[in-house]
Amino acid sequence: MKGVLLVNLGSPASPNPEDVKPYLDEFLMDKYVIDVPFLLRALLVRGIILRKRPKESAHAYQQIWWDEGSPLIVLSERMHKKVTKKVDMPVALAMRYGSPSIESGMQELSDKGVTEVLLFPLYPQYAMASTLTILKLAEELQRKKFPHMKITDVPAFYDKPDYIKVLAKSIKTSLEGYDYDHLLFSYHGIPERHIRKTDITKSHCKINDTCCQTPSPAHKFCYRHQCYETTRLVVEELGLPEDKYSLTFQSRLSGDKWLEPYTDVEIDKMPAKGIKNLAVVTPAFVSDCLETLEEIAMRANEDFKENGGENFMAIPCLNDNDDWVAVVANWIKEWAHAETPVA
Repeated sequence: MKGVLLVNLGSPASPNPEDVKPYLDEFLMDKYVIDVPFLLRALLVRGIILRKRPKESAHAYQQIWWDEGSPLIVLSERMHKKVTKKVDMPVALAMRYGSPSIESGMQELSDKGVTEVLLFPLYPQYAMASTLTILKLAEELQRKKFPHMKITDVPAFYDKPDYIKVLAKSIKTSLEGYDYDHLLFSYHGIPERHIRKTDITKSHCKINDTCCQTPSPAHKFCYRHQCYETTRLVVEELGLPEDKYSLTFQSRLSGDKWLEPYTDVEIDKMPAKGIKNLAVVTPAFVSDCLETLEEIAMRANEDFKENGGENFMAIPCLNDNDDWVAVVANWIKEWAHAETPVA
């Protein structure tokens, strides 16, 4: 019997520091997120970061928390329910960090008699700290606790035509009636070393425009290339002129070289360049979360206006958009009737 496991990032159980701390510990102690030796990671996370970050993060979560709970969890649950109604097989929902866990999702499917699982990381672009950590944990759980299960994963879908069309349509719909000067594509940031580590050729990635535009097997796992390719395809679909959009990376940590240009730095400069009406879309996420609702819709909005901007629009993620749900359901159906990978 076949079944599906949708996997998103996760969220603290509440926006209070006592719940945010264990969530951050699980997240930051992941060797695919902070990829340094365990003792150094523990010293960094538990000895330094977790002394202040839980209180700061809790305050940020409190700004965006809904009555129903964490926006990311609520939106993922809504999407999950809609997908379940469109496919004729069990569909479970899990989070890489926090609850419901990947193990509980696999157990739910196993209890229903599922032996073939389509593992669906809800990330359009491939990255160590998102896609890879989900795949590795699922593989480990399958080996140790669910040996009867066969797992097939959905590859990064950053350039798939039906995804691009849905994303472009969502952006176009949001922008109707909004006379914007510029559309910013803001992607979640990652350390540059992650790009080099996922370069299967061990030589292609130079982290410049040339390597991202030169065909290579490395692109299958290159987050930077995939972000630029998603942007290029959406821009092509929308027919945007070159001077009407740009691409940046957000959510960096200090102490490391992260992908540039930085979202906050570029947004602060825009009003002085004559950009008074800005729209921002965040295509690294399919569900609105802390990084989109607090970092972009609130903080970036405030900074933009403090620097002379007039109007700011944060375009919602795909969330439980019916067109997006239909695409996900179709990919699942394709997998159910074939032995080849979907998407």
